[in-house]
Amino acid sequence: MKRLRTLLLGACLCVSFLPAAAQTATTSADEGEYYVSSSFHEPADEGLRFIYSRDGLHWDSIPGTWLAPELGDSIMRDPSVWRGEDGTYHLVWTIAWKGDTGIGYSSSTDLIHWTPQRRIPVMDSIRHTYSVWAPELFYDDTKGEYMIVFTAQVDDKTSTGRRNEHGDYHRMYYVTTRDFVAFSEPRLLYDAGYSCIDGVIVKRGEGDYVLVAKDNRKANSNLRVAFSRRPEGPYTLPLSRPFTGIFAEGPSVTKVGDTYYIYYDLYRRHIYGASTTKDFIHFTDVTSNAAFPAGHKHGTVFKAPASTVEALIRASQKK
Repeated sequence: MKRLRTLLLGACLCVSFLPAAAQTATTSADEGEYYVSSSFHEPADEGLRFIYSRDGLHWDSIPGTWLAPELGDSIMRDPSVWRGEDGTYHLVWTIAWKGDTGIGYSSSTDLIHWTPQRRIPVMDSIRHTYSVWAPELFYDDTKGEYMIVFTAQVDDKTSTGRRNEHGDYHRMYYVTTRDFVAFSEPRLLYDAGYSCIDGVIVKRGEGDYVLVAKDNRKANSNLRVAFSRRPEGPYTLPLSRPFTGIFAEGPSVTKVGDTYYIYYDLYRRHIYGASTTKDFIHFTDVTSNAAFPAGHKHGTVFKAPASTVEALIRASQKK
């Protein structure tokens, strides 16, 4: 069925350049926008992909890759995109499983053409850093600066006795920047007291922020939340009760109407999941109502103008 939908989409584009999803799906995004998610396929060596949706539940693939990884281990995992107020799309991603203390960066104005890749040395100044994973972008509009939130494992004295069953003790850190040229020193964002990864910040209102993250202990491996009055914290301890089952990671959050949609990778089941909430206290699992392209792995959901997405789809037909 997914293959048939893709073929039909291509036929419609030849006539009207309007994606089929825009014609048939119940519209929840603004009429001139789509929900878009950055994506990758295992083993993460092909590069940046995209999927898109009108209603936040039913997603279609945009064929092709748009930026081949060149940094670190030549992989691109956890691609996170944030559209700036000037229309620039900023992209960060994981460049290595271990042994590298930086992340990748590139930018684009159309999601098709990307600037040369640069390594951001987010943890180069912190000794004993073993790995840097899952960078996520967040724009702090109260300060006019971006936060890059990421997970790092630092093998120092503070990690003694706090490792999980795999010997890991991950914490969440962040750096700030206004121009993606100069960056602050890394600061600790959240220490759960045990291995915790994949942090995503959500702004609900003035002085009201939520951190969605994975409890990375083997017996749990689920998603939970914490709350703060500032994006940089402090966030509440401990994390909340889980709102997903076991083996969920890589959350991304967007708002559809008055409801927050949380997407995540159910990696042991090899499927993508989704939950909804209005208050980050009560959650509804809507995985059975959602549809995601096969092979999609966790990225970040953002909104993009319909003209940009339609141009991206047209470009994909020429690949």
